[in-house]
Amino acid sequence: MQKMYESVTQDNIQLGQIAEKSKRITESDVDLFAQTTGDMNPAHTDEEYAKTSIFKTKIAHGMLGAGLISATLGMDLPGPGTIYLGQDLKFLHPIYFDDVIVAKVEVVNLIDKKKFIMAELRTTVVNQDGDLIIDGTATVIPPKGE
Repeated sequence: MQKMYESVTQDNIQLGQIAEKSKRITESDVDLFAQTTGDMNPAHTDEEYAKTSIFKTKIAHGMLGAGLISATLGMDLPGPGTIYLGQDLKFLHPIYFDDVIVAKVEVVNLIDKKKFIMAELRTTVVNQDGDLIIDGTATVIPPKGE
């Protein structure tokens, strides 16, 4: 039996549509990300080293926040079947362990390429205090309609 996925397709994507996804970032998330990617930067993995940094404690990889943007694009807006073409990111604030971060994507431009629609989305990540952690723009191809 084939799974049914809900997506915002090329037929019904609209300017101003918004989706959000949140996650508490744990030490386990950071350790798994470091092991998976090989990014063992001591700013993320060694508390004694991190105490000497400008942040005075370990911080999460910024790409964990970027990953939450990817999850929002791939699962919510536009959703399953989305083709991720590009992403511009600016890392503005650290993610600390146990921060609850919220990725938000908003459709800001639609480009008709005759054979398909491309969408540009403003992508942001904020923490529980409203600090802007990541700001950027994604370019995607939403899935085809039926």
